[in-house]
Amino acid sequence: MLLLDSGGAPRPRAAAESLTLYVEGPRDRSILRAWAGRLIPRRASQVLGGAVILGGRQPIRALEHFERHLADVPGARALCVLDRDDGHSSLPDVNGFELEFFTWGRRHIESYLVVPSAIRRALGIPEHDRRIERAIERQLPDPADESAWRELDAKRLLAPQGALTRAVGRALPLSRIARVTRADELHPDVHALFARVEALASGEAARSEPQASEVQKCDPAGWGNPTV
Repeated sequence: MLLLDSGGAPRPRAAAESLTLYVEGPRDRSILRAWAGRLIPRRASQVLGGAVILGGRQPIRALEHFERHLADVPGARALCVLDRDDGHSSLPDVNGFELEFFTWGRRHIESYLVVPSAIRRALGIPEHDRRIERAIERQLPDPADESAWRELDAKRLLAPQGALTRAVGRALPLSRIARVTRADELHPDVHALFARVEALASGEAARSEPQASEVQKCDPAGWGNPTV
């Protein structure tokens, strides 16, 4: 793991891999590592082990780091994974670098942890005991209402004093929830991200200037230049 200080300088500097992943924080990295173990197990350690922590939704830091440390490295590519948050933040022009942005379709990465069956397993509750799942489901939008899910503030729901925590009566272990979520329970956005990671790690060039049809096709988990 590589941390950036407040001035954007790396500490300590790690050897560049062919694919560098930029993430907002340590919790994002932990969640992504758990999912990677399910979806790309052979690449999980390589890709997540050298992840660069940006310290929040700071896409410009990803660009600055790539320009300083990776732009001249042959074959270097990078993917920056960002929360959508309010959806109004813009992304920087990548200036032709092999740097790509992936923005979650839902507000936060934590939104993809709100899987009642996975939460039950993470808490060690037997499968036949559905009380926790029913309590969780009462706090959530209809499963078919993706618009409501896109706006759901999962960080608040899963917080120590959040509605889901109160509903189950105990703290929710987010990293463990991620680890026990099965591949078929993961949202298509998560599968789309790791399909892109796999492609980039295999040597595919970054999509710095996608066509509008590409952005629409991968919506809500789109990537690339926000000006398209």
